[in-house]
Amino acid sequence: LKTTAESHQRVLIVEVMGRHTGWIALHSGMAAGAHAIVVPERPFDIDELTALVGKRFSDGKKFAIVVVAEGAKPREGSMEFNQGKKDIYGHERFAGVATQLSGELEQRLGKEARPVILGHVQRGGTPTAYDRVLATRFGWHAVEAAHRGEFGMMTALRGTDITMVPLAAAVETLKTVPAERYAEAQVVL
Repeated sequence: LKTTAESHQRVLIVEVMGRHTGWIALHSGMAAGAHAIVVPERPFDIDELTALVGKRFSDGKKFAIVVVAEGAKPREGSMEFNQGKKDIYGHERFAGVATQLSGELEQRLGKEARPVILGHVQRGGTPTAYDRVLATRFGWHAVEAAHRGEFGMMTALRGTDITMVPLAAAVETLKTVPAERYAEAQVVL
């Protein structure tokens, strides 16, 4: 995406999965060297985001990459925003933050901006050796737990050890990005 953004001299807003947490946006943005990362845990201010992206262009750069989690929202009253609707189960159906954000940034910056919505495509990457080993270890421990009659459990990685965690404990709270982790990412942008 960087080479495309640079060759076309545009802003690309890359929308990733994550619903109400920004872990995927945070980690992929940091790993890919994004110029801005937007997460649901911290509503964005469109003026601040515009200034951050605009600074790249005023510094002589010809492109910018913004990674945004699908559940991210603007700070109250900072821009018009379509919230989306609820599905038949009451879950929020997101209305495309990248599309809305690209239109707003293009208008404010006078630079071409395009949304890139990865959706489920991001799940199709080739696993690394670490991924394969970890998946094998998870599978082996899950089978062993089933043989012991430990149902309602899931495998979890704690340090380098595989442990069994009750499913209820794993899903009882939403694990959101803490402010200090987001602050770490802001330092390298």
